[in-house]
Amino acid sequence: MDSIDRVGARRAAEDLVPIHDLIVVGASAGGVEALATLVAGLPSDLPAAVCVVVHMRPFAESHLADVIDRVAALPAVTAEHGMRLRPGAIHVAVPDHHLLVERDGDAAVLRLTRGPRENRNRPAVDPLFRSAALAFGPRVIGVVLSGALDDGTAGMWTVKDRGGIVVAQDPSDALVPSMPRSVIEEVGADHVAPAGELGPLLGRLAREAAPPAPPPQEQQDELAREVGMALVDETAHLREARYGVPSRFACPDCGGVLWDLSGDGPLRFRCETGHAYSAASLDEGQIEGIEHALWAALRAMEDKAALARRRADRATMLGHPYAAERFVAQEEAAQQHGAALRALLRLDGSARIPPAAATESAD
Repeated sequence: MDSIDRVGARRAAEDLVPIHDLIVVGASAGGVEALATLVAGLPSDLPAAVCVVVHMRPFAESHLADVIDRVAALPAVTAEHGMRLRPGAIHVAVPDHHLLVERDGDAAVLRLTRGPRENRNRPAVDPLFRSAALAFGPRVIGVVLSGALDDGTAGMWTVKDRGGIVVAQDPSDALVPSMPRSVIEEVGADHVAPAGELGPLLGRLAREAAPPAPPPQEQQDELAREVGMALVDETAHLREARYGVPSRFACPDCGGVLWDLSGDGPLRFRCETGHAYSAASLDEGQIEGIEHALWAALRAMEDKAALARRRADRATMLGHPYAAERFVAQEEAAQQHGAALRALLRLDGSARIPPAAATESAD
């Protein structure tokens, strides 16, 4: 073999080395601005496909792909069910559907599904990250941008567990720093940078050789099952064998038992029907449930006081003073209980700290 043939063979072998050819990006509150800045910095010859999930209202009309297309050197497309993943293109999730990546032989396709909500969102960041880790393993680069609570942390833990790269927006650069900060603290980011530096960084990382895929683990089957639940796969939903351990917590969406799936990773829970929660989103759901219960109790107490007042008036009109006195006492007791419930409702449910106005009125 002459020198030219050897050079050609070496280049061919280099071309076969897998690179980081899938970039998955998740954002929530304040994330559109960061996303626009990120994609504006991506190189026009990016060898990786990009998938984007931004939490959005389920029935809103989304123009996010158009917004990205105006600022990016790469084409942005609205994701469609069954669409083949295109290197050098940005695939954008649509409202009320999870965006997942799935292997189809040597190719990869997108799946849109109205599977159970995760962290009360659909589309949600974590199902995309989880499906990418299952399908692409160490070839994945996960990116978390601005957003509230700890969405994306569980999915990023899976990306890192399967050998992928974890990238987070610098929390000091994010409009809402909770999501990237949670990833940094719970998972450990490989790279942290402001949004303006993420595009060039991803361009460099995408061209780096990916490490070999880790050997199959016991968790791989559970990962496939979780992806299957997001796809509303009957086999995944109806399997009798459980995973995780039952917790004492109830699902805020359907009331079913939540199973603790934390293992060695971040705290997270999933119910039998598939609704999934991080610790922060479960806490938020519990606070809302408590508030609903308190408002319902307050309404019942006010109704009880109003009924007791009418019964007292009627007893007085009919000349039954002892009965009227008893009903007046019931009215006063219901009013006192109602006042106690209103005091609880004035509390900040997340911090358990009463606002200044509530404190002053209590004095």
